[in-house]
Amino acid sequence: MKNKIIILFSVLMLAGISSSAQELQPFFEVGRFDKAIPELSRQVESTLVNAGYEILGSYHPENKDTLFVVCFTSNSLKQFSLQFPDRGPLAAVMKVGFIRTQGKTILSIVNPEYMFLAYYGQQMGGHGDAMKAQSQEVTSLFGKMGKLTPFGGAVEQKRLMHYHYKIMMPYFDDPDDLATFDSFEEGLRVIQKNLNEEKGNTRKVYQLIFPKQKIAVFGVALLDPETGEADFLPTIGESHIAAMPYEIILQGEKATSLAGKYRIALYWPELGMGTFMKIIKTPGRIEDAMKALTTE
Repeated sequence: MKNKIIILFSVLMLAGISSSAQELQPFFEVGRFDKAIPELSRQVESTLVNAGYEILGSYHPENKDTLFVVCFTSNSLKQFSLQFPDRGPLAAVMKVGFIRTQGKTILSIVNPEYMFLAYYGQQMGGHGDAMKAQSQEVTSLFGKMGKLTPFGGAVEQKRLMHYHYKIMMPYFDDPDDLATFDSFEEGLRVIQKNLNEEKGNTRKVYQLIFPKQKIAVFGVALLDPETGEADFLPTIGESHIAAMPYEIILQGEKATSLAGKYRIALYWPELGMGTFMKIIKTPGRIEDAMKALTTE
C-alpha cells in the first residue's frame, strides 16, 4: 500500500510539472536593485549593447519619474520577425521595465516566448526551434543580472497561440484598421510627421523601419493625462509596464494596431471582468489616438 501511495504521489508530481510546463506568463522579474532608475538603466543599456543589441528608445510611462521602459532589438530578432507575414515585426522589439518603489528599483522584461507564441503562433510553421533560440538569447542575458521569476498570469501555450480574452473578443488577427495610404512612403511621412509634432499628447518612443519590405513599426507613448496611460495603467497594474509602449505597424499601404481588447488582455491576463469594466473606454480611446496619428 505504501509503495502504491509513493507511485501515485510521483505520478501526480510529474503531471503537475508537465502541466506547468505548458503554461507561460507574460513577464519575468529580473530582480530588485538598490540603484536608482537612471543608474540601473545605464547598466542595462550597456549590457545590451555589449551583447550586440540595439537600443531603439526609452521613455517614462505616464510621464512618471518612477516608471521607465527601454526598448531594444537585434539583427537576429529583426530577421526572424520577417519570417511571419502577418505583422511579424511587432515582436522584433523587446522591452525592459523599471519601477522605483520603497527604495528599490524593480527590473522586469517581457517574456519573449510568450510574445512570440501570441503573435507568431498561427504562423509558426517550422520555426519553433528558432523561436526558442531567440527567446533563450534574451532570457539568458538577463538571467545573468538576477533570478528570472515569471509573473503576470499563467496562460496555456495552446491557448496563447490563438489567444482571446472571452467569447466575441478580438484575436491577434482582428486588428484595428487605422488607415490605407496611397503608398508606403506616404504612410511613413504622415505617421512620422504626426509623431514628431506629438499629436494628441503622444510621443514617438521608437521606430523600426524595413525599407525593402515596406514595413515600419512605431512605439507610441500615450501621454494624455485624461485618456492615456495615466488613466488606465494605475487601474490595470503598473507592474506590467514592460508591455508598453503601444504600437502602430505600417505594412505596405496599410496601417494597423492591435485591438485594445486583445492587447490589454494579453499582457494583463489575470484581470477580472470587473477591472476591465473600469477601463471600458480605453480600447476605443487608444484606437482613436492611433487613427489620429495616421491622419493628416
